[in-house]
Amino acid sequence: MQQVSINPVASQTFTVVLNGQSCAFNIYQENPIPDEYGVAAGLYLDLQLNGTDVLTGVRCLDRTRLLLDRTYLGFVGDLIFIDTQGSGPPTFTGAPPYYTGLGSRFLLIYLEESDLADL
Repeated sequence: MQQVSINPVASQTFTVVLNGQSCAFNIYQENPIPDEYGVAAGLYLDLQLNGTDVLTGVRCLDRTRLLLDRTYLGFVGDLIFIDTQGSGPPTFTGAPPYYTGLGSRFLLIYLEESDLADL
């Protein structure tokens, strides 16, 4: 498990190597939209692996794996946001990530294959 450094800004693009994989991230806050939980969840993530799109426009929710059904895309591991002020099982239990809390309240975590076995 590894924390990915993110900043509390509404839009950010950065690259990082995760488990030998060259990853380019784009994290951005869109206008909040009401969702099935009755809250506004407007944080989205794009991910490129070695220059190839793996995720585009994926909504970020607390304790929800971003690559759960996308293992065929070649990314090894998974990503989740964790609300450090929320608690519970790995389902939507906390507040939706909002850019002002990125890097402090809302952490982006890379899960290695060994971490996934424990979920």
